[in-house]
Amino acid sequence: METEKPKDTILATTADAIRLAKTLMRTARYGAIATLDPETGWPTATRVGVSTDFDGAPIILISRLAAHTKALLKDVRCSLLLGAPGKGDPLAHARVTLACAAREIEPNSDDAKRMANRYLCHQPKAQLYVGLGDFRFFRLEPQSASLNGGFGKAYALTAAELLNANPASAELAATEPGAVEHMNDDHSEAVGLLAEHFARAEPGRWRLVGVDAEGMDLVDGDDVRRVWFDTELTSAKDMHMTLVRMAGEARRGLDRPLKDARVAS
Repeated sequence: METEKPKDTILATTADAIRLAKTLMRTARYGAIATLDPETGWPTATRVGVSTDFDGAPIILISRLAAHTKALLKDVRCSLLLGAPGKGDPLAHARVTLACAAREIEPNSDDAKRMANRYLCHQPKAQLYVGLGDFRFFRLEPQSASLNGGFGKAYALTAAELLNANPASAELAATEPGAVEHMNDDHSEAVGLLAEHFARAEPGRWRLVGVDAEGMDLVDGDDVRRVWFDTELTSAKDMHMTLVRMAGEARRGLDRPLKDARVAS
């Protein structure tokens, strides 16, 4: 008698699956990191604050006194679970588990300065300890990922599918801090319209906390929203023009004129 071949539970990767995994990564403010205890070898899971580097790789800020830091310094292998459970059945909500290699970032380096800017925009309360001598940034380099988008929606993703390799990233990353500050300080109304129109968010005190080649991140309190660009940015000028265009589109879509139609100068 011929036995039935088991059905593969892993679905073929789609653009929507990749977009969902990246959204979970970009909007996460915390996650559960699993490391290997250097003394016992047993896995240990702890909660950490999370942001992302410009290309989408998770970054964490942790104390050298923490058990998970000691573990990462001994063995760089770790796993990071991202995705808020939400209401109802926690297993019905999307989550992604990343297999990563942790890399400690040298204090005062260009990498550390870039990560500090992005991390503090995303995690403003971290300002209390970002300057303490025993805290270090670690970049978690994704090796692969397991995405669960809900019941029956399991995907296996690669590092290349999770990270953005835009050739203009260095220029865009250098421009980002000024663009974010300018939008929040001078065009806060436009930021709110971007959140309401493109992220379908309720009106609130929205702030722009990040702009990368693929999209922007907006925050109001504990609510974090990701807005994706139609096409990837190619230059600092393109960043400026895209924000101008999208603000105009949001204004027209919501039928609410801006007090100051100039989004950037």
